Amino acid sequence: QLQLVESGGGLVQPGGSLRLSCAASGFTLDNYIIGWFRQAPGKGREGVSCISRNGAGTNYADSVKGRFTISRDNAKNTGYLQANSLEPQDTAVYYCAATIPRWNSDTGCAMFTGEYTTWGQGTQVTVSS
Repeated sequence: QLQLVESGGGLVQPGGSLRLSCAASGFTLDNYIIGWFRQAPGKGREGVSCISRNGAGTNYADSVKGRFTISRDNAKNTGYLQANSLEPQDTAVYYCAATIPRWNSDTGCAMFTGEYTTWGQGTQVTVSS
């Protein structure tokens, strides 16, 4: 059974940091791109960041550029999202997702929810003083 499990969320003060993890089981992430998404109350799910199969290609939403860093460790079958300088507007449930890309490239990724076939259950991030 293909499964993704997020961890690392929590309550943090503005300006603080969190490191979110996305552990895969039932499959190996090597051939999958990884995406991070978030959904705030009353809003749709939005793409935050994505990373290519070999880790060389990344993309970020404008709202998190320079503050968030996506990475992956294929040996540990895990993806990560380092979130720094957190702001109250970053408060949301964060989801990781994985999919085998439709294109034949090791360096591309996508931040569209429709591209992804396997999703985690989400982890809550709350930024508040």
